[in-house]
Amino acid sequence: MSAEVTSLLDLSGDLAGTYPRTASSGATVDPAVVDADLAEMQRNGFVVLRDLLTPADIEEIREAVAPLLDRRGRNGFEGHTTQRIYSVLNKTASCDRIADHPRVLALLDRLFMPNYLLSMLQVINILPGEQAQMLHTDDGFYPLPRPRPALGAATIWAIDDFTADNGATDIIPGSHTWGDQLPDEADRQPVVMSAGSCVFFPGTLWHGGGANRTDRPRLAVTAQYCEPWLRPQEAFTLSMTRDTVRRVSEDIRRMLGYSIHPPFVGQVDGMHPKRLLESTRATASDA
Repeated sequence: MSAEVTSLLDLSGDLAGTYPRTASSGATVDPAVVDADLAEMQRNGFVVLRDLLTPADIEEIREAVAPLLDRRGRNGFEGHTTQRIYSVLNKTASCDRIADHPRVLALLDRLFMPNYLLSMLQVINILPGEQAQMLHTDDGFYPLPRPRPALGAATIWAIDDFTADNGATDIIPGSHTWGDQLPDEADRQPVVMSAGSCVFFPGTLWHGGGANRTDRPRLAVTAQYCEPWLRPQEAFTLSMTRDTVRRVSEDIRRMLGYSIHPPFVGQVDGMHPKRLLESTRATASDA
């Protein structure tokens, strides 16, 4: 006879146990390194993780995304002189290493509940003449009052060097702990870093793209993440083809929503979503 269910926690192993969750690649990072990264982020509101991509990685990303940069932003937030690529995983595998980099996942493993999700992966190319983006927080659209723990986190990866003049991301140090206080434009500070580096910050930090006052574009990739019980910005389970999901790493697959947040958040027709990857039937998302 099966054990009596007295709470939802008693069901935690039912669907989630169908495909046991494996440890993220963040588990391979030296805990002392993660401790230092986390301490700096908690103290200042951000941490720069330097030189995580090789020159070959950078060139591969640059070559893969260049033909896809054919549209400019639709409003002041996206930037009328900024190019963006959405649904990146479907269009190139070159940015996979950004979405699931162990150094980043190691921080996410500390900050969020297991089965946290990828909320957005986007290429951003700030062209010469672009104005500074409005300051904002990346989890400000979740209607919960501040101060509070972050509900998400973001990385912005420099594919070009980030300088004070070419559109480097501006941040307001310490603003991740604020309540309802609004930032002062005069307090913007650019995150200067070399190509191949990334800045990691919680979703409560005030920040925005900087103005590009040079004659060259500034290319970057941003990956954002959120708690597993929140709705991500991109509906990956709708936008990603099954072939893409089968191609990516187990870490990315889990973060796309092919996972169960116990006891049953994320189920499909009463079953674990990974069952969809075993199906040979064609669906609209496979087309």
